Amino acid sequence: MKENDWKKQIILFLLGQNISLFGSSLVQYAIAWHITMTTLSGSMMSLSVICSFIPAFIISPFAGLWADRYNKKVLIILSDSMIAITTLILAIAYSKGYQHIFLLFIAQSIRSLGAGIQTPTVRSLIPSLVPPKYLLEVNGYSGSVQSVVNVASPVLSGALLAFSPLYYIFYIDVITAIIGIFLLIIFVKVPYQKKDNEKKSSLIRDIKDGIAYIASHNYIKVLFVSIGFYYILIAPIAFLSLLQVSRSFGNDVWRLGTLEVSFSIGMIFGGLSVALFGKKIKPPRLILFSMGIVGFSTFLLAIIPNFYLYIAIIFITGIAIPHIHTPITTILQKRVSLEFRGRVFSVENMISSSLMPLSMVLFGPLADIISIESILIVSAICMGLLIIFMMFNKHFHAIDSPGKKNFSN
Repeated sequence: MKENDWKKQIILFLLGQNISLFGSSLVQYAIAWHITMTTLSGSMMSLSVICSFIPAFIISPFAGLWADRYNKKVLIILSDSMIAITTLILAIAYSKGYQHIFLLFIAQSIRSLGAGIQTPTVRSLIPSLVPPKYLLEVNGYSGSVQSVVNVASPVLSGALLAFSPLYYIFYIDVITAIIGIFLLIIFVKVPYQKKDNEKKSSLIRDIKDGIAYIASHNYIKVLFVSIGFYYILIAPIAFLSLLQVSRSFGNDVWRLGTLEVSFSIGMIFGGLSVALFGKKIKPPRLILFSMGIVGFSTFLLAIIPNFYLYIAIIFITGIAIPHIHTPITTILQKRVSLEFRGRVFSVENMISSSLMPLSMVLFGPLADIISIESILIVSAICMGLLIIFMMFNKHFHAIDSPGKKNFSN
């Protein structure tokens, strides 16, 4: 494939996926805020979170297997179509006056299933469209675009919700999904890649083979264990920073909005930085250095008395995080064998999507017993210990060695 051909392919593919993601993000925020404003119930909000999270977690192992077995392009189209059709039915029901809140929970569950299939499939498809030497750059730019979506979605969703019925936002999501599917069908051609083993075995056997593949590659095991603890340790920043700002600096809406926007803008700059300069540093060093920045920032957030300095540290944290996530994604895209790539990404997706919310079962109640600042200091210390473990682990430093795929011996 000519250089301009693959660039056109990946630009159109990511354009379509991010347009669809933008519509989905609008609906996600709109539903969450609608439930909050109409019920004022913590139980209903918890049920909403469960409906948005659990189905994707449950479907992930099967989604990874399907991504390895079947045509990834078709799988993305089907999952995006399932989300769009569900949202369309919900929009029609709400426009006709059937506005029961449990319809939102049902829709959230089905949309979560679709997202649980789509996410690992998209990530495992990208290496089929991009030459290996450009993967880090493409992932960096993609991350920046997603961060832009994260900045714009809540702002536009809130504005639409204030001046229009909820079901108008549902229709927008249907339109953006159609655009994404159209671009994928018409302009993106996925090259056929012969797998090492074309024979189909049982579902359970294939899942076991995926687990065995991860278990036999120590660099994957060390990477997954490390990022698992990392996701737990950054949960206090991700979930408790809003509460900390409210307690320490005031619960003004502009403060909370500034916090969210500063972090997202930092993520945008971080993604661009990885794309432009990430190749100049070896992945293990880049990951360790960036984790060090996040750990030190966590400590500073516990002791800084000034709101504007606090926002500056949040901004820096936002810049650092893509320098951790993007190299990890790129490593897995490059190193994992084609026939196992979907299953490996499904496990990574389960780790990233589950550990942070689940850790709040501990951190949430704990924040009502001890100060958030104490939680942040302990998290920073543990992050330092994690960095030391990774620094002296030979398997972690072998993650960027393309000639050695198995370090189990």
